[in-house]
Amino acid sequence: MEYYTFEKTDFAGCANVIVSATGYTGAGGFEIYVSNDQAEDVWAAIVKAGEPYGLKPIGLGARDTLRLEMGYNLYGNDITDETSPIEAGLGWVTKFTHDFIDADLLKAQKTQGVPRKLIGFELVDRGVPRGHYELTDADGNQIGEVTSGTQSPTLGKGVGLGYVQTAYSKPGSEIFVKVRDRLLKAQVVKPPFV
Repeated sequence: MEYYTFEKTDFAGCANVIVSATGYTGAGGFEIYVSNDQAEDVWAAIVKAGEPYGLKPIGLGARDTLRLEMGYNLYGNDITDETSPIEAGLGWVTKFTHDFIDADLLKAQKTQGVPRKLIGFELVDRGVPRGHYELTDADGNQIGEVTSGTQSPTLGKGVGLGYVQTAYSKPGSEIFVKVRDRLLKAQVVKPPFV
């Protein structure tokens, strides 16, 4: 199936199952939508079919790590009703061909800039960044906040997303993550991390 398409089909002995090529991990994959009464049968069939390949069920924590390694924004963490698509780096999907709520504000942000931006960062020092940890300058002055963070199993280091004052948003900039009153050195990078 082509990415971002779906079809309704028979799957695992169940009728009218929606199979969608819209996985949110950056590794390809599919999402499967079934009615509640089909869920156990479909789950059992998938697990059984995957046994010869060592298939193991994983949870949202693994999915969250994979999406973060790709630099994908998660609503409620990295983007909310209080963030603008311009400061979140989503200006490329913000089209001004039609009028919409706050279009004038977003047009102004796009032309004049924003006071803060969503950035990706990798820890230089050892540690794990977590949501709501402070991002600081070298003197410990708060310049932003982590929105998503984890230990990347692929890279073997901490990675994260967060909002910082625009002056600190350029790739290569040195920032710090405040973890239990310690400042851990990090570097701004352009996602994806892997």
